Amino acid sequence: MSSDALEPVEPLGRRSRVQSAGTAVSVLKALAELGGAASLTGLASRLSESPPKVHRYLASLVDAELVLQDPATARYILGPEAITIGLAAIRQSEVLTLAGVELAKLADAHQLSCFVSVLGNRGPTIVRWEEPVLPVTVNVRVGSVMPVLWSATGRAFGAFSDAALLQDLVREELSSASAEQRRTLANQKAVNALFKEIRLLRCAPIRDVLLNGVSAVAAPIFTDSGKLAAVITALGPSGGFDPTPGASTALVVMRAAAAVSDRLGYRPEFQVAD
Repeated sequence: MSSDALEPVEPLGRRSRVQSAGTAVSVLKALAELGGAASLTGLASRLSESPPKVHRYLASLVDAELVLQDPATARYILGPEAITIGLAAIRQSEVLTLAGVELAKLADAHQLSCFVSVLGNRGPTIVRWEEPVLPVTVNVRVGSVMPVLWSATGRAFGAFSDAALLQDLVREELSSASAEQRRTLANQKAVNALFKEIRLLRCAPIRDVLLNGVSAVAAPIFTDSGKLAAVITALGPSGGFDPTPGASTALVVMRAAAAVSDRLGYRPEFQVAD
């Protein structure tokens, strides 16, 4: 049997878990470094350890729900407890603190429903949300993972980040696209053209794409090194929300994202007009 084959994971005893804590943490870190999903042999190679030894440490992580094993592929993925811990750390990070200030301004001064997302192990993930006095009712919330191709948030990530996870997600979403979706994005060439246009616009607008009757616009936040850190998105009913680049809503969202980028030390070659 291949070392990657699905094997039952037996829980370790209390003493063994304590003694193995340091190595188990190393396994968890390696899984995160590999994008949050990896085979047993991939993890063993990353750690320069034997697969049986790594499997024993994975057992304690599975027992604690920090890691899960996908029954279809036998790959190990970050579990719900790891995601909970990660989201808690993310909320405390500098970019989220700064973005939270801008979200509050968008909600209070411009009456926009808005949120900030980061790239999680499953895709673009909402980590903070702000609502105006009259919020928009949508079926997304903190912790929701947004599609790359069919949401403004995902398109911003796809356009401004070269993360391998995003490229994999694009391929998966294209292969499972409906006939209606394929009429707008037929293949990888069309996706590349869309992402190029978004980079030129410096924002990702959509109208009635993810949800009928809902429009949105998303703008990127960059670190001091120019890497994509997060995305700010505002959304509203299509009848009264104009996501068009250059319109007032898109401009205030872009300025909000640019303000956070500036505080992170990013010095762009472009400026968002007042």
